[in-house]
Amino acid sequence: MDQSVVIKAQLLNIDDETAQAFSNTMCKYRDACNFISQYIFEHAFELKQSKLNKALYHDLRDKFELKSQMAQSAIKTVIARYKTVKTQLFQHPFRYDTGKKDGKGRGIWAHIYRDLTWLWQPINFKRPQLDLQRGRDWSYLSTTNQLSLNTLNGRRKVDFVCKGFDQYLDQTKWKFGSLKMLQLRGKWYIHLSATTAIPEFEAEQAVHVVGIDRGLRFLAACYDEKGKSILFSGQKILRKRRKYKKLRAELQAKGTKSAKRRLKKIGQRENRWMSDVNHRLTKTLIDHYGSNTIYALEDLTDVRFATEKSPKDQRYEIVSWAFYQFEQFLTYKANLNSSAVVKVPAKYTSQRCPKCGRIHKDNRDHELHLYTCDKCGYKSNDDRLAAMNIQFLGTLYRSGEEAPQFNKQASVE
Repeated sequence: MDQSVVIKAQLLNIDDETAQAFSNTMCKYRDACNFISQYIFEHAFELKQSKLNKALYHDLRDKFELKSQMAQSAIKTVIARYKTVKTQLFQHPFRYDTGKKDGKGRGIWAHIYRDLTWLWQPINFKRPQLDLQRGRDWSYLSTTNQLSLNTLNGRRKVDFVCKGFDQYLDQTKWKFGSLKMLQLRGKWYIHLSATTAIPEFEAEQAVHVVGIDRGLRFLAACYDEKGKSILFSGQKILRKRRKYKKLRAELQAKGTKSAKRRLKKIGQRENRWMSDVNHRLTKTLIDHYGSNTIYALEDLTDVRFATEKSPKDQRYEIVSWAFYQFEQFLTYKANLNSSAVVKVPAKYTSQRCPKCGRIHKDNRDHELHLYTCDKCGYKSNDDRLAAMNIQFLGTLYRSGEEAPQFNKQASVE
């Protein structure tokens, strides 16, 4: 199988002439993307590269002065963005339907699938950007450790630094793909995709099976096949998120232009901080358990809607933490370390006794975070107990069961 990573690097020693060439090309490329987006919006969301190329190619060359490959890349970029939005709309349908009533005359929860026709306006590309294809638009000069980047004003050779990503520059192991250039606070950066082939992971080769329960009280509660538990506290994270939430509320109350600029900055800062936390946490897990490990995670699809029962002052923290990002980071790091991540159903993982198999909702005390089995008397922290059940499902997966899950009817009564 192929595994891809994104190399993030900063461009160095950019003179004024080169900076102007980058800026001019990125702005033209951004305007071309908006032009393509407008056309797609007005023509029934046509997303086929060949048809868009036939309709827009000459306009992209004439109006925006894009080179041949850049014109093709702009079309691909816009198509990819629309496909992403299409997927997001499908995966996050409206659930509350006021058109249907229950016995008390209230609206009920129902799926209402959405598609691109729900968009009120074309997708807008605000930030200047540039997507370059390897070979045609950019190349890596290994002899001088430089990048050769194409612009509307000709090729530019630049130095770069990528701390923590140098291992991916080995072209004997990694194959480079497309490159995205962007500017942030007067500095120039690139995001470069690299792909390598890795052997398929066979479940039966796993030495370790680790169940991981994700949450906010504990960012990760882990339980392995040896019966050992590791709990990563989330209290410090929770306090910092509440600090951001309070600051955001204060700035929103002001409503001034400077407050809105500040809001945008702290939002970006919070996202970067969340990514860093997930990166460090997943790296710690990979380093601790080593290779040939199965990491079993709950499938948290649609978990957001379960938070309606949570206290109102805690909902923001619960629904907005990047649990899916944690899963993504752990997955690619596990793949590169001869391991794998599997997702198991979340149903009953917090209600099942791992000793006798009894499934009973009232056995869990949410306030005390304690699970007490009314059948055998087993007691445990509820987060640890969920990790134990998830680990058990992971063990079933390793033994060959394709879709392990708990069945309440089969539990001990």
